[in-house]
Amino acid sequence: MLIPGHIDPVVTPRAITPRSDGRIDLMGLSHLQIRQLFEESQLDEKAAKLRSKQVFHWIYHRGVTDFESMTDISKTMRPWLADRFVIGRPEVVEAHVSSDGTRKWLLRTDDAQDYEMVFIPDADRGTLCISSQVGCTLNCRFCHTGTMRLVRNLTPGEIVGQVMLARDVLGEWPKGNMAFASADEDDDDDVGHYTADGRMLTNIVLMGMGEPLYNFDNVRDAMKIVMHGDGLGLSRRRITLSTSGVVPMMARAGEEINVNLAVSLHGVTKEVRDELVPLNRKYGIDELLRACAEYPGISNARRITFEYVMLKDKNDSDEDAHQLVSLIRQYKLPAKVNLIPFNPWPGADYECSDPERIKRFSSIVFEAGISAPVRTPRGRDIMAACGQLKSSSEKKSRAELDRLAEEKQVALG
Repeated sequence: MLIPGHIDPVVTPRAITPRSDGRIDLMGLSHLQIRQLFEESQLDEKAAKLRSKQVFHWIYHRGVTDFESMTDISKTMRPWLADRFVIGRPEVVEAHVSSDGTRKWLLRTDDAQDYEMVFIPDADRGTLCISSQVGCTLNCRFCHTGTMRLVRNLTPGEIVGQVMLARDVLGEWPKGNMAFASADEDDDDDVGHYTADGRMLTNIVLMGMGEPLYNFDNVRDAMKIVMHGDGLGLSRRRITLSTSGVVPMMARAGEEINVNLAVSLHGVTKEVRDELVPLNRKYGIDELLRACAEYPGISNARRITFEYVMLKDKNDSDEDAHQLVSLIRQYKLPAKVNLIPFNPWPGADYECSDPERIKRFSSIVFEAGISAPVRTPRGRDIMAACGQLKSSSEKKSRAELDRLAEEKQVALG
């Protein structure tokens, strides 16, 4: 599938994280992929099956980053693994903690590309906001990430690696013993046994840098490992994928991943959404909402989430609120609306709606029987709030940002 226009094309997807030392990074690979690599490295079929199952469990259940810690693998086998493979983690360039407890990391890949992730703790949950691309091909006008060029897609390992790193930092790896099937058994669903402590990280949202549906294959493969019972074991109901409205990929996402769907709406008229989310010029509101109505598995128990950033005098009137209700009813959508106070960033063209205006907008939607909570801004003081993520390593002048925005809009046509 092509990106709209020729600006910032997505590069050919890479399944394995590139490394300068020539070793193969196993992070983000499935059990079967690891098994295939072992066979290609001259392990016989029986040994490759057993070792791949052991290594997979050690990586994703125990969180180990070196083969020497895999105590049920022979001491002679561990150096063989270490010579050929590695268990990667993103390099942490910077780490910041907000006054409200939100944490933000600037991460770096092995080929020196920077991206960010954020952890947001709450009383009853802990949400990790992860990135899917370095930069972004879109140009949502209210979003800091949208001022960047797309550098490349993140690999499944770099996506899963964010979750692994967060669990490292939070100290959330299980304790106990592990049991494996023998090499003669054919049940690939056999699991190890361990006792897990309480978790701070309970939810994942693909709302960081990038458009997940423009890196679909890698996002899908990463989330399958995160959800797999022998992997990180997180329920699909605790994962939310956010899209700006890549309509052709939405049904496929529902069929192949079937996680919760959030849609960056932000405007209820063509004129306003064309400005705020230029992708609307390619996939309009009506086409987008039809795709939402057809998303597999939606129901009153599993609603579509519409994200709606509140911009002063742009999309926050009573008329806008009533039109939002009308659209949701027209397409008979089981939905809720997250109202997001605009989070400012240097050079932004918009202001946040006044608190009373946001409250009034929320009340209109609530009175129509549609949930419309106002999201409490988190991490503003460390530029970790919604719409603020951008690699701090990239510096551009205001003129360059304006030129880039114009190029992207022309490309979207």
